[in-house]
Amino acid sequence: MYATVRGRRVLSSEGRQYKSEVALCALSLGLDVVSDPVRVEVDIYRPRRAGDLDNTLKALLDSLTGIVWVDDSQVCEIHARRFEDKSNPRAEVRVMLCPVMEAA
Repeated sequence: MYATVRGRRVLSSEGRQYKSEVALCALSLGLDVVSDPVRVEVDIYRPRRAGDLDNTLKALLDSLTGIVWVDDSQVCEIHARRFEDKSNPRAEVRVMLCPVMEAA
């Protein structure tokens, strides 16, 4: 998803396409952008056994910034799982507000 150009990490053309597709899917749901801390549950269904789950998460969470939450620094908890589904690769994302926690 990312490439190094002249010593800088930039989003590749594939990464830009992925981000655009995620944004279109999320925008079609008509969600309000939240500014509170959120918990994210993600199920990734990939077409074949390739790629790291953590790399997928980075691209997915970055793609939802400004659409679901203001900034991905609001994500206080992540639960992620990976599966294979050759006929229907996808990401299923659930976003919930984090419970308010008292300072220790």
